[in-house]
Amino acid sequence: MRTLTAIAAGKDAGRPVKFFVRGDMGVSCHQFAALKVRGGLRVNGAPVHANYALRPGDEVSVTLAEPERDPVAPDPTPVDVVWEDDDLLILDKPAPLACQCSPKQTEPTLENRLAWRYRNVPGFVFRPLNRLDRGTSGLMAAAKHAHACQLLQRQLHTEAFRREYLAVVDGRMTGEGVIDAPIAKIDAASVRRVIDPVRGKLAVTRYRTLLSGAAHSLVRLRLMTGRTHQIRVHLASLGHPVSGDFLYGTEDARLPGRFALHSASIRLTHPVTGEVVERASPLPAALAALLGNADAPGSAEGGSLTAAQIIKQVHFQEQDFDSSIIM
Repeated sequence: MRTLTAIAAGKDAGRPVKFFVRGDMGVSCHQFAALKVRGGLRVNGAPVHANYALRPGDEVSVTLAEPERDPVAPDPTPVDVVWEDDDLLILDKPAPLACQCSPKQTEPTLENRLAWRYRNVPGFVFRPLNRLDRGTSGLMAAAKHAHACQLLQRQLHTEAFRREYLAVVDGRMTGEGVIDAPIAKIDAASVRRVIDPVRGKLAVTRYRTLLSGAAHSLVRLRLMTGRTHQIRVHLASLGHPVSGDFLYGTEDARLPGRFALHSASIRLTHPVTGEVVERASPLPAALAALLGNADAPGSAEGGSLTAAQIIKQVHFQEQDFDSSIIM
Protein backbone atom coordinates (compact mmCIF):
# COMPACT_ATOMS: atom_id res chain seq x y z
CA MET A 1 0.00 0.00 0.00
CA ARG A 2 1.44 3.38 -1.03
CA THR A 3 0.33 6.88 0.00
CA LEU A 4 1.07 9.81 -2.31
CA THR A 5 0.81 13.45 -1.23
CA ALA A 6 0.79 16.76 -3.09
CA ILE A 7 0.17 20.40 -2.16
CA ALA A 8 -2.42 22.48 -4.03
CA ALA A 9 -1.01 25.72 -5.48
CA GLY A 10 -2.66 29.07 -6.04
CA LYS A 11 -3.70 28.08 -9.55
CA ASP A 12 -5.68 25.17 -8.08
CA ALA A 13 -8.06 27.36 -6.05
CA GLY A 14 -11.63 26.12 -6.57
CA ARG A 15 -10.51 23.16 -8.68
CA PRO A 16 -12.28 19.86 -7.91
CA VAL A 17 -9.87 17.54 -6.16
CA LYS A 18 -10.69 14.71 -8.61
CA PHE A 19 -9.09 16.64 -11.48
CA PHE A 20 -6.04 17.46 -9.36
CA VAL A 21 -5.54 13.82 -8.40
CA ARG A 22 -6.08 12.45 -11.90
CA GLY A 23 -4.15 15.23 -13.65
CA ASP A 24 -1.34 16.54 -11.44
CA MET A 25 -0.85 13.35 -9.43
CA GLY A 26 -1.28 11.00 -12.41
CA VAL A 27 -3.76 8.61 -10.78
CA SER A 28 -5.74 6.63 -13.35
CA CYS A 29 -9.54 6.67 -13.58
CA HIS A 30 -9.69 3.07 -12.36
CA GLN A 31 -7.46 3.79 -9.36
CA PHE A 32 -9.42 6.95 -8.53
CA ALA A 33 -12.70 5.03 -8.55
CA ALA A 34 -11.21 2.57 -6.06
CA LEU A 35 -10.08 5.46 -3.86
CA LYS A 36 -13.64 6.76 -3.58
CA VAL A 37 -15.03 3.36 -2.63
CA ARG A 38 -12.62 2.75 0.25
CA GLY A 39 -12.07 6.27 1.50
CA GLY A 40 -8.51 6.58 0.26
CA LEU A 41 -8.88 10.25 -0.76
CA ARG A 42 -8.07 12.82 1.92
CA VAL A 43 -7.39 16.54 2.15
CA ASN A 44 -5.51 17.82 5.17
CA GLY A 45 -6.01 14.40 6.75
CA ALA A 46 -9.79 14.30 6.40
CA PRO A 47 -11.83 12.22 3.90
CA VAL A 48 -13.39 14.34 1.13
CA HIS A 49 -15.73 13.87 -1.84
CA ALA A 50 -14.41 13.88 -5.38
CA ASN A 51 -15.85 17.34 -6.06
CA TYR A 52 -14.22 19.00 -3.05
CA ALA A 53 -13.01 22.46 -4.14
CA LEU A 54 -9.33 22.89 -3.40
CA ARG A 55 -7.80 25.84 -1.58
CA PRO A 56 -4.15 26.90 -1.96
CA GLY A 57 -1.99 25.02 0.52
CA ASP A 58 -4.33 22.03 0.85
CA GLU A 59 -2.43 18.77 1.32
CA VAL A 60 -3.99 16.09 -0.87
CA SER A 61 -3.21 12.47 -0.05
CA VAL A 62 -4.26 9.30 -1.85
CA THR A 63 -3.71 5.80 -0.48
CA LEU A 64 -3.35 3.23 -3.23
CA ALA A 65 -4.32 -0.31 -2.28
CA GLU A 66 -3.23 -3.33 -4.29
CA PRO A 67 -5.82 -5.76 -5.70
CA GLU A 68 -5.84 -9.29 -4.31
CA ARG A 69 -3.64 -11.69 -6.26
CA ASP A 70 -3.01 -15.41 -6.08
CA PRO A 71 0.00 -16.04 -3.83
CA VAL A 72 3.36 -16.87 -5.43
CA ALA A 73 5.48 -19.59 -3.86
CA PRO A 74 8.56 -17.91 -2.35
CA ASP A 75 12.07 -19.03 -3.27
CA PRO A 76 14.81 -17.92 -0.82
CA THR A 77 17.49 -17.60 -3.52
CA PRO A 78 18.92 -14.05 -3.20
CA VAL A 79 18.12 -11.35 -5.78
CA ASP A 80 20.67 -8.71 -6.80
CA VAL A 81 18.66 -5.50 -6.34
CA VAL A 82 20.91 -2.61 -7.38
CA TRP A 83 18.51 0.25 -6.59
CA GLU A 84 15.10 0.61 -4.95
CA ASP A 85 12.71 2.85 -3.05
CA ASP A 86 9.01 2.68 -2.16
CA ASP A 87 7.91 2.90 -5.82
CA LEU A 88 10.49 1.19 -7.98
CA LEU A 89 13.27 -1.37 -8.02
CA ILE A 90 16.07 -2.13 -10.47
CA LEU A 91 17.61 -5.59 -10.31
CA ASP A 92 20.32 -7.53 -12.11
CA LYS A 93 18.88 -10.82 -13.36
CA PRO A 94 21.15 -13.83 -13.89
CA ALA A 95 20.68 -16.27 -16.76
CA PRO A 96 19.24 -18.75 -17.26
CA LEU A 97 16.25 -17.65 -15.21
CA ALA A 98 12.65 -17.07 -16.28
CA CYS A 99 11.09 -13.79 -15.18
CA GLN A 100 7.57 -14.79 -14.21
CA CYS A 101 5.57 -17.81 -13.14
CA SER A 102 3.45 -19.59 -15.73
CA PRO A 103 1.96 -23.03 -16.23
CA LYS A 104 4.93 -23.86 -18.48
CA GLN A 105 7.51 -23.02 -15.80
CA THR A 106 8.47 -26.01 -13.69
CA GLU A 107 11.42 -24.31 -11.95
CA PRO A 108 11.46 -21.27 -9.62
CA THR A 109 11.48 -17.92 -11.41
CA LEU A 110 12.62 -14.40 -10.62
CA GLU A 111 9.07 -13.73 -9.44
CA ASN A 112 9.40 -16.53 -6.86
CA ARG A 113 12.67 -15.07 -5.59
CA LEU A 114 11.12 -11.63 -5.22
CA ALA A 115 8.14 -13.14 -3.41
CA TRP A 116 10.61 -14.28 -0.73
CA ARG A 117 12.50 -10.99 -0.60
CA TYR A 118 9.26 -9.02 -0.12
CA ARG A 119 7.41 -11.68 1.86
CA ASN A 120 6.70 -9.17 4.64
CA VAL A 121 5.30 -6.52 2.29
CA PRO A 122 1.50 -6.93 2.20
CA GLY A 123 0.13 -7.35 -1.32
CA PHE A 124 3.51 -7.17 -3.09
CA VAL A 125 3.16 -7.88 -6.83
CA PHE A 126 6.04 -8.20 -9.29
CA ARG A 127 5.40 -5.71 -12.11
CA PRO A 128 8.34 -5.84 -14.56
CA LEU A 129 8.63 -2.96 -17.01
CA ASN A 130 11.22 -4.49 -19.34
CA ARG A 131 10.97 -8.27 -19.40
CA LEU A 132 14.05 -10.30 -20.25
CA ASP A 133 14.09 -13.72 -21.87
CA ARG A 134 15.13 -16.67 -19.73
CA GLY A 135 18.50 -16.73 -21.50
CA THR A 136 19.19 -12.98 -21.19
CA SER A 137 20.95 -11.53 -18.15
CA GLY A 138 21.13 -8.00 -16.82
CA LEU A 139 19.11 -5.05 -15.61
CA MET A 140 15.35 -4.96 -15.25
CA ALA A 141 13.10 -2.28 -13.79
CA ALA A 142 9.92 -3.17 -11.91
CA ALA A 143 7.19 -1.08 -10.30
CA LYS A 144 6.20 -1.77 -6.70
CA HIS A 145 2.59 -0.70 -7.11
CA ALA A 146 0.01 -0.19 -9.87
CA HIS A 147 0.30 3.61 -9.91
CA ALA A 148 4.05 3.56 -10.53
CA CYS A 149 3.57 0.85 -13.15
CA GLN A 150 1.02 2.92 -15.04
CA LEU A 151 3.28 6.00 -15.09
CA LEU A 152 6.39 4.04 -16.09
CA GLN A 153 4.58 2.27 -18.91
CA ARG A 154 3.98 5.69 -20.47
CA GLN A 155 7.75 6.16 -20.64
CA LEU A 156 8.49 2.90 -22.46
CA HIS A 157 9.93 3.39 -25.95
CA THR A 158 10.59 7.07 -25.27
CA GLU A 159 13.83 8.87 -24.38
CA ALA A 160 12.62 8.93 -20.76
CA PHE A 161 13.13 5.14 -20.52
CA ARG A 162 16.39 4.14 -22.19
CA ARG A 163 17.55 0.52 -22.41
CA GLU A 164 20.88 -0.55 -23.82
CA TYR A 165 22.32 -4.02 -24.26
CA LEU A 166 25.61 -5.70 -24.93
CA ALA A 167 25.62 -8.73 -27.22
CA VAL A 168 28.37 -11.07 -28.25
CA VAL A 169 27.57 -12.15 -31.81
CA ASP A 170 28.92 -14.76 -34.19
CA GLY A 171 31.44 -13.66 -36.78
CA ARG A 172 33.32 -10.44 -37.50
CA MET A 173 30.80 -7.61 -37.29
CA THR A 174 31.79 -4.03 -38.02
CA GLY A 175 30.29 -0.58 -38.15
CA GLU A 176 27.15 0.90 -36.67
CA GLY A 177 23.67 1.76 -37.86
CA VAL A 178 19.94 1.40 -37.43
CA ILE A 179 17.98 -1.78 -38.09
CA ASP A 180 14.44 -0.84 -39.08
CA ALA A 181 12.72 -4.14 -39.84
CA PRO A 182 9.14 -5.08 -38.81
CA ILE A 183 8.80 -8.26 -36.74
CA ALA A 184 5.97 -10.81 -36.68
CA LYS A 185 5.35 -14.31 -35.29
CA ILE A 186 5.86 -17.12 -37.78
CA ASP A 187 2.47 -18.53 -36.75
CA ALA A 188 0.21 -18.68 -33.73
CA ALA A 189 1.74 -21.92 -32.45
CA SER A 190 5.39 -20.83 -32.58
CA VAL A 191 7.48 -18.62 -30.30
CA ARG A 192 9.84 -17.85 -33.16
CA ARG A 193 9.71 -14.41 -34.76
CA VAL A 194 10.67 -13.30 -38.27
CA ILE A 195 11.12 -10.09 -40.19
CA ASP A 196 7.94 -9.54 -42.15
CA PRO A 197 7.35 -6.21 -43.92
CA VAL A 198 3.68 -7.08 -44.51
CA ARG A 199 2.47 -8.55 -41.20
CA GLY A 200 5.21 -7.28 -38.92
CA LYS A 201 5.01 -4.52 -36.31
CA LEU A 202 7.43 -1.60 -36.23
CA ALA A 203 10.79 -2.65 -34.75
CA VAL A 204 13.84 -0.38 -34.61
CA THR A 205 17.24 -1.11 -33.05
CA ARG A 206 20.37 1.05 -33.05
CA TYR A 207 23.73 -0.72 -32.87
CA ARG A 208 27.45 -0.06 -32.73
CA THR A 209 30.28 -2.57 -32.91
CA LEU A 210 32.63 -2.18 -29.95
CA LEU A 211 35.01 -5.10 -30.51
CA SER A 212 35.50 -7.16 -33.64
CA GLY A 213 37.06 -10.62 -33.91
CA ALA A 214 37.17 -13.43 -36.42
CA ALA A 215 34.88 -15.70 -34.39
CA HIS A 216 32.92 -13.25 -32.24
CA SER A 217 32.24 -9.53 -31.94
CA LEU A 218 30.84 -7.31 -29.20
CA VAL A 219 27.94 -5.02 -30.09
CA ARG A 220 26.22 -2.25 -28.16
CA LEU A 221 22.49 -1.92 -28.86
CA ARG A 222 19.68 0.45 -27.96
CA LEU A 223 16.04 -0.57 -28.28
CA MET A 224 13.86 2.09 -29.88
CA THR A 225 10.85 -0.27 -29.78
CA GLY A 226 10.16 -3.35 -27.67
CA ARG A 227 9.15 -6.35 -29.76
CA THR A 228 9.59 -9.88 -28.45
CA HIS A 229 13.05 -11.23 -29.40
CA GLN A 230 13.76 -7.93 -31.20
CA ILE A 231 17.55 -7.83 -30.75
CA ARG A 232 17.91 -11.53 -31.46
CA VAL A 233 15.87 -11.34 -34.68
CA HIS A 234 17.52 -8.13 -35.90
CA LEU A 235 21.09 -9.33 -35.35
CA ALA A 236 20.35 -12.66 -37.00
CA SER A 237 19.02 -10.74 -40.01
CA LEU A 238 22.45 -9.15 -40.40
CA GLY A 239 24.08 -12.57 -40.49
CA HIS A 240 25.46 -12.16 -36.95
CA PRO A 241 23.15 -14.00 -34.54
CA VAL A 242 23.65 -13.67 -30.80
CA SER A 243 26.21 -16.29 -29.79
CA GLY A 244 24.58 -19.34 -28.22
CA ASP A 245 21.09 -18.43 -29.42
CA PHE A 246 19.49 -21.82 -30.06
CA LEU A 247 16.43 -20.23 -31.71
CA TYR A 248 18.02 -17.85 -34.21
CA GLY A 249 21.61 -19.08 -34.36
CA THR A 250 23.62 -21.96 -32.90
CA GLU A 251 23.63 -23.24 -29.33
CA ASP A 252 26.98 -22.92 -27.55
CA ALA A 253 27.99 -25.48 -24.89
CA ARG A 254 29.99 -22.76 -23.12
CA LEU A 255 26.73 -20.95 -22.33
CA PRO A 256 24.49 -23.61 -20.77
CA GLY A 257 20.86 -22.52 -20.78
CA ARG A 258 21.57 -19.00 -21.99
CA PHE A 259 22.89 -16.91 -24.90
CA ALA A 260 25.26 -13.95 -25.07
CA LEU A 261 22.82 -11.07 -24.56
CA HIS A 262 23.04 -8.77 -21.53
CA SER A 263 20.88 -5.82 -20.46
CA ALA A 264 23.74 -3.47 -19.58
CA SER A 265 22.15 -0.09 -18.92
CA ILE A 266 18.82 1.38 -17.82
CA ARG A 267 17.97 5.05 -17.54
CA LEU A 268 14.47 6.20 -16.57
CA THR A 269 12.58 9.06 -14.97
CA HIS A 270 11.26 8.20 -11.52
CA PRO A 271 7.44 8.00 -11.74
CA VAL A 272 6.82 9.94 -8.50
CA THR A 273 9.84 12.16 -7.79
CA GLY A 274 10.76 12.95 -11.40
CA GLU A 275 14.48 12.33 -10.77
CA VAL A 276 16.59 10.50 -13.37
CA VAL A 277 17.62 7.02 -12.21
CA GLU A 278 20.42 5.30 -14.10
CA ARG A 279 22.25 2.07 -13.47
CA ALA A 280 24.74 -0.05 -15.43
CA SER A 281 25.79 -3.70 -15.25
CA PRO A 282 29.13 -5.09 -16.54
CA LEU A 283 29.33 -7.77 -19.20
CA PRO A 284 29.31 -11.20 -17.48
CA ALA A 285 32.64 -13.03 -17.53
CA ALA A 286 31.24 -16.00 -19.47
CA LEU A 287 30.23 -13.67 -22.31
CA ALA A 288 33.49 -11.72 -22.32
CA ALA A 289 35.42 -14.98 -22.47
CA LEU A 290 33.90 -15.71 -25.89
CA LEU A 291 35.65 -12.69 -27.37
CA GLY A 292 39.20 -13.87 -26.91
CA ASN A 293 41.49 -11.06 -28.07
CA ALA A 294 39.04 -9.17 -30.25
CA ASP A 295 40.15 -5.78 -31.56
CA ALA A 296 38.51 -2.47 -30.76
CA PRO A 297 37.47 -0.71 -34.00
CA GLY A 298 39.95 2.00 -34.86
CA SER A 299 42.63 0.66 -32.48
CA ALA A 300 46.24 0.47 -33.52
CA GLU A 301 47.87 -2.85 -34.40
CA GLY A 302 48.34 -4.85 -31.25
CA GLY A 303 45.53 -2.99 -29.49
CA SER A 304 43.51 -6.09 -28.69
CA LEU A 305 41.74 -6.49 -25.34
CA THR A 306 41.53 -9.58 -23.14
CA ALA A 307 38.22 -10.74 -21.67
CA ALA A 308 39.12 -9.28 -18.27
CA GLN A 309 39.98 -5.92 -19.86
CA ILE A 310 36.70 -5.94 -21.77
CA ILE A 311 34.69 -6.29 -18.55
CA LYS A 312 36.72 -3.58 -16.83
CA GLN A 313 36.98 -1.03 -19.62
CA VAL A 314 33.67 -1.10 -21.52
CA HIS A 315 31.46 1.55 -19.91
CA PHE A 316 28.34 3.45 -20.83
CA GLN A 317 28.41 7.23 -20.85
CA GLU A 318 25.55 9.57 -20.01
CA GLN A 319 25.77 10.92 -23.55
CA ASP A 320 24.04 10.23 -26.80
CA PHE A 321 24.44 6.84 -28.48
CA ASP A 322 26.53 8.48 -31.21
CA SER A 323 29.18 9.63 -28.75
CA SER A 324 32.36 7.68 -28.07
CA ILE A 325 32.63 4.72 -25.74
CA ILE A 326 35.28 4.74 -23.03
CA MET A 327 37.59 1.89 -23.94
